[in-house]
Amino acid sequence: MPRYRDLFRAPEFTPLFLSGSAHVAAQTLSGLGLATLVYRATDSPLLAALAMFGPSLAQLVGATTLLSAADRLPPRAVLTGVALVFAAGTAAQALPGLPVGAAFALLFLQGLVGSVGGGARYGLLNEILPRERYLIGRSVLNMATGISQIAGFATGGALVALLSPRGTLLAGAALYLLGALVALTGLSRRAPRATGRPSPAETWRTNARLWSSRPRRLVYLALWVPNGLVVGCESLFVPYSPEHAGLLFACGAFGMLAGDVAVGRFVPARRRGRLAAPLQALLAAPYLLFAFRPGVPVAVVAVAVSAVGYSASLLYQERLTALVPDELGGHALGLHTSGMLTLQGLSAALAGSVAQLTSPATGMTLLAAGSLLVTVMLVLAGRAGRRPAAEEREPVPAKAP
Repeated sequence: MPRYRDLFRAPEFTPLFLSGSAHVAAQTLSGLGLATLVYRATDSPLLAALAMFGPSLAQLVGATTLLSAADRLPPRAVLTGVALVFAAGTAAQALPGLPVGAAFALLFLQGLVGSVGGGARYGLLNEILPRERYLIGRSVLNMATGISQIAGFATGGALVALLSPRGTLLAGAALYLLGALVALTGLSRRAPRATGRPSPAETWRTNARLWSSRPRRLVYLALWVPNGLVVGCESLFVPYSPEHAGLLFACGAFGMLAGDVAVGRFVPARRRGRLAAPLQALLAAPYLLFAFRPGVPVAVVAVAVSAVGYSASLLYQERLTALVPDELGGHALGLHTSGMLTLQGLSAALAGSVAQLTSPATGMTLLAAGSLLVTVMLVLAGRAGRRPAAEEREPVPAKAP
């Protein structure tokens, strides 16, 4: 079994790791800062949830118009450019007197541009590492996400308390700039993975080809819906407990880190297929406890245990990469990322709406129950439509029809 330190011997893995970590830390800082700023200004759980996860909604637009650029533009240029756009937008959100509507417009722009960044980043990972090491490589990047979120939310909570939400936003902008610098200086110039000019029409054609396979459809739905509904639960941390939201987010990141380490490093390949659905059930089940409005000690344990279930996405991503050809790797993984973030944004909006009408605890409970239901339905659909393995692995044609 490959070891983590072997990955860092691969050329360019370290700068990809560091630039991604800086980006995630910046998102956590700026997201917490903006959500706090919006909640203080509006006293609205819905707007606070959208401030935290609103850019995800723009991923839907990006996935249907810009995603073909993930394989048709140089990856270093894409990653550097995306980080710079996020830095500028986050700094602008810190301007005193900026209307809430303008802050959300900037969030939309960031999400639109970010839809290309996910495909470029994980497509590049497939170039840097051999295919058989994708799972452990993605596991390490997910671990970096968990560590960056723990540090980001802990630091963000301290900055919000000691400085201000606007100061927290400026710290996030600085981290985005650092990520851009690491990507620009640490990654080599590479040619695009696919030929042709990126366009909305090409994006639609490739999306349709990827969606045309039933096995891929089920994998995409499993990657998008159950996780997205649980992120909707997380979007209510600020209105559920404004003083302890940073702690809840950090405990969730810790649980995600623990799950990714366990699955990416210690679970043998022969057992991975059986663990995906149980892990997704674990992701939702602890949030049912919020029906009883638990105090902070119980809540942080429930959140940490739940987040272990996020490791199911590693198993589904490994399956997805086996179902698509190399030249569509960036687009396929970008579609996964964009769809996942879109569902997260929609779920945050749904959770915020339910909380607005009832309470944050009720919103968490209902979305968790929905996540469990979808997981069961996908398991039943997979069993009903099971096909021979050779048929499921049939690749997409290399050229568009």
